[in-house]
Amino acid sequence: MTIAEPSSFPSAAAAEALGFDPAIRHKLLAGIESGLLRDLHIVLAARSEKIFLEHYAQGDDQEWGRPLGHVAFDAGTLHDLRSVTKSIVSLLYGIAVDKGLVPPPEAPLIAQFPEYPDLAADEARAKITIGHALTMTLGMEWDENRPYSDPQNSEIAMENAPDRYRFILERPMVAEPGSRWIYSGGSVALVGTIIERGSGKSLPEFAREALLAPLGIDRFHWSAGADGVASAASGLRLTAPDLLKIGQLLLRKGMWNGRRIVSEGWIEASFTAATSTPDGLGYGRLWFIGDAPAPAFGAPKPWHGGFGNGGQRLWLMPEADIVAVIYSGKYNAWDHWVPPTRVWREIILANFLRA
Repeated sequence: MTIAEPSSFPSAAAAEALGFDPAIRHKLLAGIESGLLRDLHIVLAARSEKIFLEHYAQGDDQEWGRPLGHVAFDAGTLHDLRSVTKSIVSLLYGIAVDKGLVPPPEAPLIAQFPEYPDLAADEARAKITIGHALTMTLGMEWDENRPYSDPQNSEIAMENAPDRYRFILERPMVAEPGSRWIYSGGSVALVGTIIERGSGKSLPEFAREALLAPLGIDRFHWSAGADGVASAASGLRLTAPDLLKIGQLLLRKGMWNGRRIVSEGWIEASFTAATSTPDGLGYGRLWFIGDAPAPAFGAPKPWHGGFGNGGQRLWLMPEADIVAVIYSGKYNAWDHWVPPTRVWREIILANFLRA
């Protein structure tokens, strides 16, 4: 499979041929110029492997919190995914399961960390499975509601801890495992290290070999903490076209150029809600799940999304064969979710007129 490379911008006729209002790009630009869509860096969207919307801007950017200054974004610009990284790690775990390198989701979590026998002796923690980590239902205390500049933010505290895995696994139990969704970068750090232990490779090395290289992705960066451990929760940087490829892989149920990259069963399970978030969204294996209307359909259709701080998004609507990548620069802002959500619902889906 190949996906069309971004051009000088898709024409109105190209958008119309794919079922969209031919004025869709003008509507995006009008939203930006009006100030309703702020801090967008890149918008890239495709249907049936053909790009129908493409926008590159300029603006201040960061690399995992480190200022990069003013950046002119283009198709070759690496950009933080922030917590969209979590969704990619879910995909990597599925590949590792398929290869027999890691235990299945129903396996006990604490058993994967034999270096902590005192924690393994806790009956409450013994109930926790890898699947609970994949669905953020560990039942452990974790607080990422604080700003990421606050050392008491649990993810920042984890990064500063002398032993990040003990820090995660010894958090107080506040709910029965599986009963409550608690947003947790720590849960994904555990998933990432299980991949590393099972594969014998660092997370970036395994990602390159098992996922990125097969998709023809040869440029990426994975930010790491002071201890050299790549952040499974938020560290991956990819270009927009390359993240779009990953979206296309998911829409094609794990197949790429005739090669099976990840099992269809893993993708289906990942996109099946195991719990719900306080915002009313479903949550599968590190993927958000919801539905939204489009004029092309008589009723709202399901979407799946990877969400990241600052407005990073990978949106998928399988029934429409649409994938969209949105990169933004509203890091740590309370309303960072607004611009990408408006682009998805009010620009892309609202202008999808014909299935």
